[in-house]
Amino acid sequence: MELKTKIHAEDNKQDLKITREFELPLELLFKAYIEPELVEQWMGTKVLKLDNKDHGSYHFETTDPKGDVHVFHGTIHTFIPNEAITRTFEMEKTPFPVQLEFISFKPLTSKTSKLEIHIIYKSVEDRDNMLKLPFKQGVNMAHNKLEEIMQRSN
Repeated sequence: MELKTKIHAEDNKQDLKITREFELPLELLFKAYIEPELVEQWMGTKVLKLDNKDHGSYHFETTDPKGDVHVFHGTIHTFIPNEAITRTFEMEKTPFPVQLEFISFKPLTSKTSKLEIHIIYKSVEDRDNMLKLPFKQGVNMAHNKLEEIMQRSN
């Protein structure tokens, strides 16, 4: 089965691009990224903080099946409603350094929208190590769940 979320990673580059078209109006797609209770549902994480504004921040916590807690946090540098979020992303207690994410939301029609994420890693090696994880499958599963949840709420 073809994955709906596309991940493009050029060889010898320290970035990657994620794109996905959703059967959701732009406002619903954006809402899924900024409302804590919705983020918790589609990401399967606990939102401890989500301060959506320029110079805001966020703090998420996930418990895996073994009971280990994983902490994710970052700074929101730019927040433009229904258009863009620029933020850092860091996973505590992992070998991965902080990364920079440019997230864009675009309307396609009145009922469809497109998500574009450009992630910049500290090095090519960091990016390649991230791609060795089940990253593609995880992003696709999360986006599938996001679309399902938001279609039900529509």
